[in-house]
Amino acid sequence: MKKTSITILLVIGILVFINLVSEQFFFRLDFTEDNQYTLSKATKDIMESLENPITVKAYFSENLPPDIAKTRKSFEEYLIEYARLSNNNLVYEFINPNENEDQEKQAIEAGINPVMINVREKDQMKQQKAFLGAVLELEEQKEIIPFMQPGAPLEYLLSSSIKKIAITDKPSIGLLQGHGEPNINEMPQVKQGLDVLYNFTPYSLNDSVSIPNTYKTLALVRPTDTINVEALNQLDRFLEDGGNLVVALNTVKGDLKTAYGSVMSTGVESWLKEKGVEIKNDFVLDAQCASVGVQQQQGAFRFNTNVSFPFLPIINTFSNHPITKGLEAVLMQFASPINFKTQDSTKTFTPIAFTSNKSGSVNAPQYFNVQKQWDESDFPLDKQTVAGVLEQKHPNGNTSKICVISDGDFGVNGNERQRIQPDNVNLMVNAIDWLSDDTGLINLRTKGIQYRPIDQLEDGTKTLLKYLNFLLPIALVIIYGIVRLQINTNKRIKRMQENYEI
Repeated sequence: MKKTSITILLVIGILVFINLVSEQFFFRLDFTEDNQYTLSKATKDIMESLENPITVKAYFSENLPPDIAKTRKSFEEYLIEYARLSNNNLVYEFINPNENEDQEKQAIEAGINPVMINVREKDQMKQQKAFLGAVLELEEQKEIIPFMQPGAPLEYLLSSSIKKIAITDKPSIGLLQGHGEPNINEMPQVKQGLDVLYNFTPYSLNDSVSIPNTYKTLALVRPTDTINVEALNQLDRFLEDGGNLVVALNTVKGDLKTAYGSVMSTGVESWLKEKGVEIKNDFVLDAQCASVGVQQQQGAFRFNTNVSFPFLPIINTFSNHPITKGLEAVLMQFASPINFKTQDSTKTFTPIAFTSNKSGSVNAPQYFNVQKQWDESDFPLDKQTVAGVLEQKHPNGNTSKICVISDGDFGVNGNERQRIQPDNVNLMVNAIDWLSDDTGLINLRTKGIQYRPIDQLEDGTKTLLKYLNFLLPIALVIIYGIVRLQINTNKRIKRMQENYEI
């Protein structure tokens, strides 16, 4: 009995010791593909550099469905690790707004948006108001995460929010204006992504005034008017001084209303060609593409149907590059192939985004046959480049980079109501992040799965699988019946034998 008591006390002592040690030394094994549960170096640097305490008020409803409640648990686990890294400079509390009216009012006034979700209670579905948000405060600074979408990159949301209220001087990013480019209000999703770390402001080129060195990166997006030589020379001087540039350019334009596509010239394509980067006056075609609505008539009836339109390629083949890391699918409109011709050792070009292995191209001008029946002969090309990075070494010793994307519209909403693909936004913001030499939050934005297309199958394979799916269960039942019949028959034969014993 004494020996048993000693053993129990030893076990308890060991458990207490492990618990105390775990408070100081925390680790977990992460076997996910993109290390979703491992904090990045960027996050660690942010938390270790905090000088003043940050308060986090997490407004989360309780008794939520498991798939939604998982978000709360994950967010709490992140907060525990962040608090440890910050040397207790992060303090947090969880509040259930559904507990009483005062707390619900407090959450809404703080900027947390409730959403209605379906929950099952006593075999009945009902709607419940749910809160999944947080408010971060650092002295007089405040940042709100109004809603955490289940499956969203929580580390990016939390780390970027902390950095946003912790930094005082944000670098400036200029959106070039004056040549028919979209204004900032036409790119609200890109602006939202950049506002975390930068001042995203319009900038008009002035022939007589140099570009201020406060801009490390400029974005030239979808110019529609000719850019004169003096303005392009200004960009050259900006690059020679070590600046960087994102160019999203249309060399062709398409109009679905008129079903016609034509060549587009602004002078930028010639400027890039002098540097070895040629954006061709061709339309990219891709078997992996988006659909467009077509009105068809059958008898007296008219109806809309969606048909694949290869002029709208879905890009999901990327090189291993910080700009494209974690991207799943970028939808482009009337993109063009990019070629690079080596001029000298001072220039290098790295392709970063490609069409699928079933693609093609057609020259502009071009009439669009929306109802065309496409076949494999229309897609003879493999992995055409639609985005890349040109790096230049200048005589003064400076290095500059230009990220070139052969679709000027991919990051433009047009208006605040229209939404574009999340990875379209990520591609633009990632490019600016990388060119602006950010601390590494670029790698967090795209954590988590967003797009996993089903592999395209041949028609013969589809037919085989269809009949196999239908006939295989029937065949298994018949085989099982035959086997059982044979077993029962053998039993009867044995029982009829003279020497059979029960």
